[in-house]
Amino acid sequence: MDHSERIVRIAKAWVGTPYRHQASKKQVGSDCLGLLRGVWREVIGDEPIKIPPYKANWRDRTNAGALENAANDYLISSSDKPMAGDVILFKMIRNMPAKHCAIMIDENYFIHAQEHIGVVEASLSKAWASHVFAVYKFPIK
Repeated sequence: MDHSERIVRIAKAWVGTPYRHQASKKQVGSDCLGLLRGVWREVIGDEPIKIPPYKANWRDRTNAGALENAANDYLISSSDKPMAGDVILFKMIRNMPAKHCAIMIDENYFIHAQEHIGVVEASLSKAWASHVFAVYKFPIK
């Protein structure tokens, strides 16, 4: 199994996890960053930094850019079209920092944690694609 296939397999195991803000425990509770953190732990190992508390509000500018900065520090930036195993960051509101992340499971679908729904697979529809801000790859351990 290659690196991308392993990431997708691990991410899919999170589907059905209830949404819980700031949580990161498979089948117990997770938000979008918690999903990414949980997959990181299974693919890479210990998390490289302690995550400070953050708000669920996409308009909140506290720690503006923190998600993007962490992605730039610990993931590998990619200019390619998002593919299976890639991490994508979303800017949900124009002129605001990226505040949402997901893991691609193929060219057209991703897994993310959505408030009130939990961790789900979703289609990278035109609406979602219009909010994609950046694409990253997990480092290979």
